[in-house]
Amino acid sequence: MTIKRYLHLAILKDLEDTMVFLGGPRQVGKTTLAQSIAQKEFNSSCYLNWDNKADRLLIQKSNWPLDTEILILDELHNFKSWKRFIKGEYDKHHLDYKFIVTDSARLDLYRKGGDSLQGRYHYFRLHPFSVAELLNHSKEYLPFSPLQIESKNNENELESLFKFGGFPHPLLKQSERELRRWQNERIDRLFKEDIRDIQVIRDVSSMMMLSDLLASKVGSPLSLNSLREDIEVSHRSITNWLNILEIFYYQYRIYPFVKNSIKSLKKEAKLYLWDWSEITDEAARFENLIASHLLKFCHYLHDYEGHKVQLNYIRDINKKEVDFLISINKKPWFAVEVKLNDSNIHAPLKYFKEKLNIPFAYQVVKKKNIDQTRDEIRIISADRFLASLY
Repeated sequence: MTIKRYLHLAILKDLEDTMVFLGGPRQVGKTTLAQSIAQKEFNSSCYLNWDNKADRLLIQKSNWPLDTEILILDELHNFKSWKRFIKGEYDKHHLDYKFIVTDSARLDLYRKGGDSLQGRYHYFRLHPFSVAELLNHSKEYLPFSPLQIESKNNENELESLFKFGGFPHPLLKQSERELRRWQNERIDRLFKEDIRDIQVIRDVSSMMMLSDLLASKVGSPLSLNSLREDIEVSHRSITNWLNILEIFYYQYRIYPFVKNSIKSLKKEAKLYLWDWSEITDEAARFENLIASHLLKFCHYLHDYEGHKVQLNYIRDINKKEVDFLISINKKPWFAVEVKLNDSNIHAPLKYFKEKLNIPFAYQVVKKKNIDQTRDEIRIISADRFLASLY
């Protein structure tokens, strides 16, 4: 089964004027997407991987095929002077070739460390598959407009994602055995190849123990002190390892929404995994699936549309809490509360909608065939809600 990825047209559009850097988790489909764009949209292309000896020699010599329209350069970060190199090549050849540079989080890491390439590229984060992407739905949103909720059921797509996650290989295989093998190999390569390439980790085994614990921490305020005690390492080590795992798209954290009108907790993050299929608890896995769909929505609106969009949760000092809030320029757009089966209105959702003047509020449930509005809160089945995103 071939599915056109949701970033295909956005990347193609940006290639008219700049390079495109394409980041995201290992095995999320970055190279496949780049090659698909090259094959479908251009008459000729060239793919070169720095880790291949023959390709490396061609890159070092800037020996680009004359009849090529687009160059795809992979693992280029391993070239010590890659930023200066790609800047020079783009400045010299931008009228001759289109450039896509693909890699995992390392491109974003170097991007944040001083950006001599400013104005020469756009950076996209490729996410795992979502309900809307499996359905090949494409939508355009104006900030603070209501979501375009689907009227039909999309239960099969939701159940596949819930069970196998959104990464292409296990999702398309639909095999629990393949999912287990893929998860083991992904974790092994993350630590033994990706992280060790650019980080000196003296206690890799303890860092791997940390990653094993994170699935049980999903959706709850994260206590670094508790993690430190569980693994028996320093607070500094836990903080550093979590940052590294975030850089490499293993986990991500969202933080409380801060506003003067509520006394919020400003520092306690909630943690989620990029691969929610690792989570055994049904409620936590479901919440993580929703979180990842919302993060994908936010990243698209930021990376392509340029909106300053944020994903937060809401929690005040009285422990009233709502799972998620999407805001633009720190102005609330819509709130989302996640429930497995409870269609009774979550009282804090109503409270914060009024307190923060949130235009739209959704209570998303895994239960099928639900779509009703009470007290200006829309209670909606997850398969329909998620089909309204990206």
